Amino acid sequence: MSPGAAGEGGPVGALAGRVPAPLVFVVSASSQYLGAGLAVSLFALMPSTTVAWWRLVVGAAVLLAVRHPWRTRWTRRTLAVAAAFGTATATMNVIFYAAISLLPLGTVVSLEFLGPVCVAALTGRGWRPRCAAVLALLGVVSISGLGIDLGQPGQRAGVLLALGAGVAWAAYILLGRRVAAAGVGIDSLAVGMVFGALVYAPFAVGTAGIALTSVASAAMALGVGLLSTAVPYGLDQVVLKRLGTDTFALLSSLMPATSMLVGVVVLRQLPGAWEVIGLALVSAAVALASTDGRSPRPSRR
Repeated sequence: MSPGAAGEGGPVGALAGRVPAPLVFVVSASSQYLGAGLAVSLFALMPSTTVAWWRLVVGAAVLLAVRHPWRTRWTRRTLAVAAAFGTATATMNVIFYAAISLLPLGTVVSLEFLGPVCVAALTGRGWRPRCAAVLALLGVVSISGLGIDLGQPGQRAGVLLALGAGVAWAAYILLGRRVAAAGVGIDSLAVGMVFGALVYAPFAVGTAGIALTSVASAAMALGVGLLSTAVPYGLDQVVLKRLGTDTFALLSSLMPATSMLVGVVVLRQLPGAWEVIGLALVSAAVALASTDGRSPRPSRR
């Protein structure tokens, strides 16, 4: 699925707009984890920052080719919001990749999820989103497990990076809702990704050429950009137009749950008791968030 097709105006975008939001999140998370698997393989060839930068470049190139955002009438305000959104997105990616180079993926997901939990608790109205936030957090911790030993080399830095990624994730949700509500979400994402790639280019320019030394590494870099950026972030814009930031933040808890299910189906990795409990908690949180008494905003395309 192309990001343009998933966004405003495309037939697939209209279809995605009618699909239940949790199912869209499952598709998005599945794409994210496939891309993360490719990214981990690239860590042996180049620094995590460079891998994240290639993810931004490829995602931006695909979005520009599909959306042609220069046809949109931009104002200084919309450009500024798009630039801020792109910077938050890029920062989230760069810090997350740096964190998973130091800590297990499950640990980073657990710590990073504090960002969406805070968004849900602060922007939600009434007791439902707050209770759902607590259930989701407990579920993610149960699924992923923390397993942090601060005495090990790099553990403290990894924890700080994971928490920083959570802050960037919160900014991504809040800014993403603004650009989605403006009706040019995918176009703003395209422009923002270009801006984010330019911001982090100085940190990757010295090692970026490694990705082009073989067909295999170039294909993996391309796959990371498509699977981890273009597809899931395009789908995010579809969902953000329909939901409030609190519900969107809570539905993000489906990502670690999806990774567990993918492990069962694809890798034959059977979950333990705590993982099953965590999945039940996440399911309860999503159900509670989906019955918060507000009708989802219809998608205008």
